[in-house]
Amino acid sequence: MSLRAWLAVLFLLCTCFARSAIAEQPLTDDAATIDLRSAEAAPAGWDSQTPPAAGWVPVTLMDFWDSRWPHHDGVVWYRLRWNQPGNGKPVGLLVDYASMAYALYVNGSLIYRDPQLVEPLSRSWIRPHYFLLDQPVLRSGSNELMIRVSGLSAYQPGLGTVTVGNPERVLALARRSEFVRYGIHWFDECVGAVFGGLFFILWLLRRQDSYYGWYALSTLFSSLYTLNFIVSSPWPFDSSDAWQGLNVAWWFAASVTFGIFLLRYVGVQWRRFERGMLVLAASLLVLALFFPRVAGPYRDVGVLLGALTYYAAMLGFIGYTLWRPRADYYALAASLLIPIAVSVRDLLLYLSIIHGDNMWMAATSPLTIMGMGFALAYRFAVAMRRAENYGVELEREVGAATRALTETMGREHGLALNNARITERLNLVRDLHDGFGGSLLGAIGTLEDPRRRQEPAQVVAVLKELRDDLRLVIDTTTHEQDTHLGGQIAPLRHRWSQRLEAADIDSRWSVEGVDQLNLGAMRVLELLRFLQEALTNVLKHSRASQVHVRIHCEDDKLSVDVRDDGLGFVPNAAETRGAGLPSLRARATRLGASLCVASSPGDGTHLSFIAPIAPQP
Repeated sequence: MSLRAWLAVLFLLCTCFARSAIAEQPLTDDAATIDLRSAEAAPAGWDSQTPPAAGWVPVTLMDFWDSRWPHHDGVVWYRLRWNQPGNGKPVGLLVDYASMAYALYVNGSLIYRDPQLVEPLSRSWIRPHYFLLDQPVLRSGSNELMIRVSGLSAYQPGLGTVTVGNPERVLALARRSEFVRYGIHWFDECVGAVFGGLFFILWLLRRQDSYYGWYALSTLFSSLYTLNFIVSSPWPFDSSDAWQGLNVAWWFAASVTFGIFLLRYVGVQWRRFERGMLVLAASLLVLALFFPRVAGPYRDVGVLLGALTYYAAMLGFIGYTLWRPRADYYALAASLLIPIAVSVRDLLLYLSIIHGDNMWMAATSPLTIMGMGFALAYRFAVAMRRAENYGVELEREVGAATRALTETMGREHGLALNNARITERLNLVRDLHDGFGGSLLGAIGTLEDPRRRQEPAQVVAVLKELRDDLRLVIDTTTHEQDTHLGGQIAPLRHRWSQRLEAADIDSRWSVEGVDQLNLGAMRVLELLRFLQEALTNVLKHSRASQVHVRIHCEDDKLSVDVRDDGLGFVPNAAETRGAGLPSLRARATRLGASLCVASSPGDGTHLSFIAPIAPQP
C-alpha cells in the first residue's frame, strides 16, 4: 500500500476511536451523573417510525436543527450512547428539552411517546421529563438512546441536554429544572392574575384613574401569553401555527397596553398614538385567528414590534422619572431595570443569536410586582395624607364658618325683630289711617255740617261705627301671630250676634275648615271689614228677620256668603246711589276675588265670593 493509503487508514481509525470515545461515555461511579451532550442526528419524514440507516451527523446538545437543515419540517432522530456499569442498579434519565414533540427509545424499547407526533404537535417541551430505567431495558455495558423529535423549522426545533446517572441526583436536577422551566411560569401566571384582578377592581371603583384599567388589561394579555409555557395540549387549535400566531398577538397586545399604562400613570395621554397601536394589536389578533399559516411562521415581525414598543415605553418612563423625579416613579423605574436586561437576553435567545433552552423573563415578574406594589402603596399613602390634611383644614374652616354664621344669624335675628316691630307699627298706623281714621274723619265731617241737625241717636250710631272699626284694628293687631282664622273671626261673631239679636234678627253662623288657616293680618282685616260692612247693611237697611253667614275653606279656596231674607234691592241702582256695594266689591278684590250680588225687591240679598287662600301678586 502506498503512503497515502496508510495515512487514510490511520485517519479513519483515529476518527472512529474519537467518535466512540465521545459517543460512549461511561458511568464510573454509582453516585455520578453525566450530561450526554455528544450525539448524532439524522433527518426523516413525518411518517418515520424507525431511525434512518444513513445521513447521521455528529451534533452537540443542546441542538437546533433549523440552522443545519433550513426549512425542514418533520422528524429528526437523535442517537446517544453511554456505558453502564454491570451492578444491576437502576439509572435516572432526564430529557431536559425537546421541541416540539418526541418519542424516547432505550435499547430499542419505547419508554415514552407524546400523544401527537404530527400536527397539531404535542407541547411537552414546556417541562422536562424524568424516567427511571432498570432491567431489562437497561443493559450492562453499552446502552443506546434514540429520541425521535417532531418539529417545525419556524419554531426552533431541536433537542436539549440529556442527563443519566444516580436516580436521586437526576431527580433533583429534574425538579430544579421543572421549577425554572415550568413552575416559575405558573407562579407568574397566578401572581399576575391576582394583581390584575386587584387593579381591575380599583379601576371599577375609580374610573377616573384609567391607568388601573390599562394595567389590568396588560396583565390579562400577559397571562394569555404565559399560557404558551404552561399548556401542554394543542387544543383548541389544529396547528402549531395558530398557537404561535396568537402567542405573538398576545405578546404585542401586552406590550402596547403596558406602554399605555406607563403613559397614563404619569398623566400623559397620546390618544392618536394609543389608538394606532391598539388597532395594530387588533390587526395581529385578527391575522392570527383567520390566517394562522401566515401569522405563525412570520411571528418575528410581531415579536420585534412588541419588543420595540416594550423598550420604548419602559425607557421613556425611566427618562421621565429622571426629568420629574418622584418616589413612586423611582420605585417603578427601578423595578423595570432588571426586566429590561433579562428581556434583551430572552430576545437574543429567541433570535438564535445566543443559545439556551429557557426564558428568564418570568423570573423577573416579582420585581415588577414589587415596584407596582410600592407605587400603589405610595399613591394611597399620599391620598390618605391629603385626606387627613383636608379633614383638619375642613374642620378648621367649618369652625370658622360656624362662628361667622352664628354671628350673622345673631345680627339677622336682631334685624328681623326690629323689622317685625317696625312692620307691626306700620300695619297699626296703616289700619288706623285707612280704617278708623277714615271713619273718624267722615264722622267729624257729618257732625260739623251746620246744615244737618244731628239727633242723639245718629251721633251714637256714628260712635258705634267708630268703635267697631277700632275693635277690628285691635283684634287683627293683637292676633297677628295667631295662625287660626277661626280665632280671629270669633270676636266679630260674638259682637254681631248680640247686636243682631237686639234688633230681632236671627243670625246663624257656619264656619268650617278655617281653624288651621292663616291669611295674614292685612287679608284678615279686609275679610273682617267685609263681614262688618255687610252685616251693617243688613242691620240698617234690610228689615230682615234672619241672616246666615257662611265661611268655608276647601281645596285652597275660601268661600264667604252673607244671605238675608230682607226687602232686597236692585243691585245696579243701589250701587249708583251709595258707596256700600262698591266698597264691598273693592274689599273682595283686595282678597283676590270677585263679589257676586244676588238681590231683588222682596227676595232678600245674597253676597258671596270665593278667594284663593294664597295671596295674589
